[in-house]
Amino acid sequence: MPVLDALDIDAKTITGDALLTQRKLAHYLVEERSAHYVFTAKDNQPSIAEAIRLPFENRGVPDYSEPLTPTHGRIESRSIWTSTALNDYLDFPFVGQAFAIQRHTINKKTGKETHEMAYGLTSHTPLTANAERILQFNRKHWGVESHHYILDWNWHEDRRTIRTNYGPENITRLRRFATGLIKSISKDSVASTIRRLARNVRLLFDYLRMTENSISRNRSFGQVV
Repeated sequence: MPVLDALDIDAKTITGDALLTQRKLAHYLVEERSAHYVFTAKDNQPSIAEAIRLPFENRGVPDYSEPLTPTHGRIESRSIWTSTALNDYLDFPFVGQAFAIQRHTINKKTGKETHEMAYGLTSHTPLTANAERILQFNRKHWGVESHHYILDWNWHEDRRTIRTNYGPENITRLRRFATGLIKSISKDSVASTIRRLARNVRLLFDYLRMTENSISRNRSFGQVV
């Protein structure tokens, strides 16, 4: 695994989506690098995904649940169930636990509720990672994934044509800076903010507090710019 060879991952936990739920990678992480994995299981690995769903068909009270938390335009929480019932016969190396995660979302405007299920497996046993910690690993993974989704969806990063010298690195840094700036200032989503500011230089300067009107308005509200 050339990408990971240069990294110090001893005793670290490597997370991956369904594309990376591979036996070869699991062997490499645990046997060769003394690391742990937390992988998602989907229908690209149908036998594994089906086997993991079985212990959670009649799930009871979650092993851990987060409180409902407001985010952009919605309120959400996650609950997790874990099981060691598959450890001895699941056809995947070094399984310590399987897990099911339910995402409960409430749309602030409509009040509509949705429940989404995700399944996975980890080399962590209950002694090295309880349900709450596994949920934290999953949350951090999708936090990184959502950031890359924002970059691709809003800035078309995967379709960029700049490829020479320091161009790709510089434009990527600018996109990340712009995304972080919007998140720190705006109450709206990155996508809606970009649409609102697109091709309107004066509005963009007001947004960045770079005009006299925006500076005066902030001072009147007691804000320091």
